[in-house]
Amino acid sequence: MIEFGHGTHVGLRREHNEDTYYADDALGLWLVADGMGGHDHGEVASALARDHVLREAGAGRDLADAVRSADEAIIRHSTRRAEALPMGTTIAALRIRDGSYEVTWVGDSRVYLWQGALRQLSQDHSFVQQLLDQGAITSEEARAHPQRNLVTQALGVTDPQQLRVETVRGAVEPGMQFLLCSDGLTEEVDDAAIARVLARTELTAQECVEHLILAALDGGGSDNITAVLVRVR
Repeated sequence: MIEFGHGTHVGLRREHNEDTYYADDALGLWLVADGMGGHDHGEVASALARDHVLREAGAGRDLADAVRSADEAIIRHSTRRAEALPMGTTIAALRIRDGSYEVTWVGDSRVYLWQGALRQLSQDHSFVQQLLDQGAITSEEARAHPQRNLVTQALGVTDPQQLRVETVRGAVEPGMQFLLCSDGLTEEVDDAAIARVLARTELTAQECVEHLILAALDGGGSDNITAVLVRVR
């Protein structure tokens, strides 16, 4: 049995919400996409990614292949535009079927697993993550780094030959919770605070999402905020 909650908020400093998401327990598919590109281009890119992954994965295609196909669709759309501004999006997707989960991502939208403790399943495709991997900065320094929002991979922007569509798979067990979110949440709410919310099993999944979004707004709401929480009963 699956329970899930979802929500998005434009934040306190942006005029447009370039995030989008999808949540469907019948299909067993949930995703978050964080668009970029200015004006309405980010909104278009994230919506294209959502719709394309939904269609391809719904037809039975491997989730990573569906994401690569979405990348091609965004590039095709971009080449038809007269404007010079780039258009791209991050994506984090989860599919649950046949007792297993599949997590796929590009960029810095994240997927966490709660199973008595919080663990980040995805790994950010970002400049700051590269510095962390090199041991050049600490986790505390990463949260305040001036280039913490610089992604190194994104659909529609990265050369398709260099695009890293990463996937993690595992067995589904009762009590698991999967949190998919844009960086508008993790920018303002640290992992310890996220863990405290997910540990509150007296709350519904929807109530947990609402608590997380409110925490991000209380933290400053510097970006669009999107969260999808999937619980396995």
